[in-house]
Amino acid sequence: MTESQLQYLQIHPQDNVLVALRDLPQGFLLEFQQTQIVLQTAVAAKHKFTVHDMAAGSEVYMYGVLVGKLNVDVPRGTVLTTENLRHAASPFELGERKLIWDKPDVSRWKGRTFQGFHRSNGKVGTANYWLVIPLVFCENRNVLTLKAALEDKLGYRVESNDYALEVDALITKYKAGASIDELLKVDLNPAKSHLGKEKLFENVDGVKFLNHEMGCGGTRLDSDALCGLLAGYITHPNVAGATVLSLGCQHAQASILREEIFKRDANFDKPLYIFEQQAEGTEQELMQKALKSTFAGLAEANCCTRQPAALDKLCIGLECGGSDGFSGISANPTLGYLSDNLVALGGSVILAEFPELCGVEQELSDRCINEPTAEKFIHLMKSYNAKAEADGSGFYMNPSPGNIRDGLITDAIKSAGAAKKGGSSPVVAVIDYPGVADGAGLNLLCTPGNDVESTTAEVAAGANIVLFTTGLGTPTGNPVAPVIKISTNTNTYARMPDIIDFNCGTIIDGDESIAHAADRLMEYVLAVASGEQVPKSVFLGQDDFIPWRRGVSL
Repeated sequence: MTESQLQYLQIHPQDNVLVALRDLPQGFLLEFQQTQIVLQTAVAAKHKFTVHDMAAGSEVYMYGVLVGKLNVDVPRGTVLTTENLRHAASPFELGERKLIWDKPDVSRWKGRTFQGFHRSNGKVGTANYWLVIPLVFCENRNVLTLKAALEDKLGYRVESNDYALEVDALITKYKAGASIDELLKVDLNPAKSHLGKEKLFENVDGVKFLNHEMGCGGTRLDSDALCGLLAGYITHPNVAGATVLSLGCQHAQASILREEIFKRDANFDKPLYIFEQQAEGTEQELMQKALKSTFAGLAEANCCTRQPAALDKLCIGLECGGSDGFSGISANPTLGYLSDNLVALGGSVILAEFPELCGVEQELSDRCINEPTAEKFIHLMKSYNAKAEADGSGFYMNPSPGNIRDGLITDAIKSAGAAKKGGSSPVVAVIDYPGVADGAGLNLLCTPGNDVESTTAEVAAGANIVLFTTGLGTPTGNPVAPVIKISTNTNTYARMPDIIDFNCGTIIDGDESIAHAADRLMEYVLAVASGEQVPKSVFLGQDDFIPWRRGVSL
């Protein structure tokens, strides 16, 4: 890149704003398209500024799409803020199919494999877990009791974040009579990571306990969706089998769960043990049966070993959280490039977070493989936004304070960058929550923008790895699918190395192209899929699991 390109960037030829790649001071002089621009205000890195004098009501374009309208007259060289710019997006409707895409050359990946766990239905896991699941929140305590009994004894307890030594140091100072101010200034040595006991079942990556606050007391729609979501986890290729605890009288009945399981896998044959406390009688009876069955299931799961699998067995979830003004020009396009490569190889990718597709609906609906698929996408987008607006919060309310602070000041700006994760291939399916992505290619999954709810849903839909971009940094993980955290900028990567795996800030720094970063990321993905690399979220035991209540969550 030239020096000017390292200072600012026009993302798309139709854009009438530039993105600052560095902090630019007031009075900074730059030349753009043979016009000199003097910055009227300081512009922080990641923020946008105008290239023309623009009147109130003028439309602002980024990524080649409408992302906002000006509230006041704005001279060229002025930073865009929530005060002078409001959200705006173009209307959309059913259009012509635009299915021709620049299919990438994937010859370098032909014949490559990863070491995965093969299931009888033809799917392949990147890990091998046993699940313990409550059908209703009443069983959470029993699930936690099983966790306490099993994790340490079987060698699955995560001990990398044990701060007991720090607490001991504080106790010693307190007993010695330290004041409040002295306690706040105690020099604590960092907790040292240390491994737990050796795993008893060497081919089983862990036992995961999916506690939640649902199953009864809410709507039947929510409890039915919960059963579908849990069925997605039980049938997931990264899961060897499951123990399910039910109270017995709740909305989320075991019969509904079984029905949802067989919808997803008609020939389901994994070990599945379901126990109802009201039928078993005493807690001791329930727990002893659950323990024996779980232990026997783990012994069976341990017989499965990693074997070579083609890359078309990968299903990658595309996610973002803690996004910033660089997300749409570094990490997200890198995922888009990787997504196109995987689709060309016969694999599948899942793009979700529908509130963060606001403003790019026309492009995505035109890319849908046929009109019914496009109509389904349009319907889901419009009905979701209408429900949000009826509750006083449309898609325009999606950006968080952190997003806004780091340059994503309208939902359309955030969405135009977020959609880059999906690449350019045709959309083969539009899936409503909590459905399954069965087909190869690019799948759109209706989820909220909440990153944990969305990641939870993507894994239930079949993602056996999740690629998660972040500009501000987030520790998000998942119980059964490895979540690889990808930084949009080098500063965040350097500041938070304990939770971030991969840096795309090299693109902003001018050290690497998007294509090169995507190839480097693919190599890392294959190492994770083969169990050769452990992402930070897995190492830390970041097992985030939040089912979506089908109300408004942006």
